[in-house]
Amino acid sequence: MMATQEKPRLDPETARQVISPESYAEWDGILDTFDRLRAEAPVAWVDADDDAVHPPFWLVTRYDDVMRMSKDNTTFLNNPHSVVFSLTEGIEFAKAFSGGSEHMVASLVTFDAPIHMKYRKLTQEWFMPKNLRGVEDDIRAIANAAVDRLLAGGEEADFVKTVSAPYPLHVVMQILGVPEADEPRMLMLTQQLFGGSDEDLNQSGMKDLPPEAITQLVAGAVKDFEAYFAKLTAERRANPTEDVASTIANAVIDGEPLNDRDMMGYYIILAAAGHDTTSASTAGAMLALAQDPEQWARVRADRSLLPGIVEEAIRWTTPVQHFMRTAAEDTEIGGQPIARGDWLMMNYVAANHDPSVFDDPRKFDAARSPNRHLAFGAGAHQCLGLHLARLEMRILFETLLDRIATVELAGAPARSKSTFVGGLKTLPLRFTTA
Repeated sequence: MMATQEKPRLDPETARQVISPESYAEWDGILDTFDRLRAEAPVAWVDADDDAVHPPFWLVTRYDDVMRMSKDNTTFLNNPHSVVFSLTEGIEFAKAFSGGSEHMVASLVTFDAPIHMKYRKLTQEWFMPKNLRGVEDDIRAIANAAVDRLLAGGEEADFVKTVSAPYPLHVVMQILGVPEADEPRMLMLTQQLFGGSDEDLNQSGMKDLPPEAITQLVAGAVKDFEAYFAKLTAERRANPTEDVASTIANAVIDGEPLNDRDMMGYYIILAAAGHDTTSASTAGAMLALAQDPEQWARVRADRSLLPGIVEEAIRWTTPVQHFMRTAAEDTEIGGQPIARGDWLMMNYVAANHDPSVFDDPRKFDAARSPNRHLAFGAGAHQCLGLHLARLEMRILFETLLDRIATVELAGAPARSKSTFVGGLKTLPLRFTTA
């Protein structure tokens, strides 16, 4: 597989698989590849080829290496290179779009210290458990409405379209302060932002979009997000409320209001990343339970099993499939020398399926303990909304378990084509009510 050169280079076929959105829709196949790479080349150099021109990078697939990188925010930076894998054409477009940055959007996931923590602290308290307790009743009402929709169609439904996509969207929009009437627009823009490679999600009506068209689609979504939140900012500055949008609109860093690019990026990361990832984990949990009727029956009888199901679903699904980092200095990972300025991919899918850490990692094991997965990242950049995601999932499944007696698959589920944020895009279910 590996060429005999000074760097452990991936062969072209494996390299294409690692960066191909289609590969992540074929879940078992990409897991097979990562199993092989962890054993043969856990830190491997990925060159571009004629079919996919991109800057070269190091692919990191072992859990221990990804964990170390996640926690070392001095050696492994979010700048100057993109934090998400992109083809060269997309990177150049982002630089033109942003005025020089490889990041099309400036947000918490693109900042480094010291600015990162200053921005994180603006809303961090909002998402802590003690504050989230105040919105539990609201979330429960949203969960019941979601289950009402599920049951309204009879005994079969697509769980993704009916429940797992709209439910977390509604929760995060309520917290952010976006009116319910605007939620369909937010869902569409999020799918364009994260689902650009999947014809069922990018809202284009076109199959097999070329890379330049996908880049244009993402840029259009960013512009639409910015226009929407510029209007919301003006409203919240004129009439502040108790929502997160008011916090962002009126925030001050080092004595100055947020600049427009940073403010819009803050809104976008909360609006988009705050629901798409939870949607994926929720659908993953439901898939696992639909495939195991005995486990559904057990958790209906014993709700103490539910936190384990939630946590395992997040690991098993791994909605955020990678982040990129840039080496700030010469270093090493897993014994492999890394040069200052090198671009690296922390592959969370590979890390969360590392058998040296997780026994039988492809098995959905609700009793898995410990379950120190990396689906939320680690260290200073650990997901801001992790407590909200767990709360949303717990409340929704409490509601589902109260109202649904049995559940099974009613067809083949399908996973989205995406290198970055991925999960099920369809999950047909058949169920009986309690």
